[in-house]
Amino acid sequence: MNNDELNFAESLLHIFNNVLLTEEKALSKGYFSDLSIAELHTINAIGPYGSRTMSETASLLGITTGTLTVAIDRLVKKKYVERKRDEKDRRIVRIFLSKQGKLAYRIHSKFHSLLVKRIMEPLNSEEQALLSQMVGNIDQFVSEQYEKYSDEERYKQIIGKPQRGKLGGKENV
Repeated sequence: MNNDELNFAESLLHIFNNVLLTEEKALSKGYFSDLSIAELHTINAIGPYGSRTMSETASLLGITTGTLTVAIDRLVKKKYVERKRDEKDRRIVRIFLSKQGKLAYRIHSKFHSLLVKRIMEPLNSEEQALLSQMVGNIDQFVSEQYEKYSDEERYKQIIGKPQRGKLGGKENV
């Protein structure tokens, strides 16, 4: 790799780590200090509107329903999530965010919105489109690598993102 490529790789890693660390610190010092990052991601996967089944949510998170059950038990105990049996099929458990869960979802979403706004605001529309395309290409490449090395056939269905083009003109890396 040349110096530009090394700097770029280092920056990507730095960005990823800093976003996670910032989320952790914000959680530990804020109103939702009783939540872990994993619990916040579970709240995010459930979403603020309607309900999801346990299996839908587990698939979105890439975990087993057993692992999700443990997480949901904790979130129910902390009053972020509620669960109910499906009225038509009592075997199905539906989960949804409580009022407190929706608040946690909105505040977490606000962090991401501020991040995007801070990055995009100084750019003109052409630069915004280019940056969006470049990040989309990175996302596509990482998704392809995950799919390549993952045992989970459903990954493509879960992500459900349209093709955005080729990274650097190459189909496979």
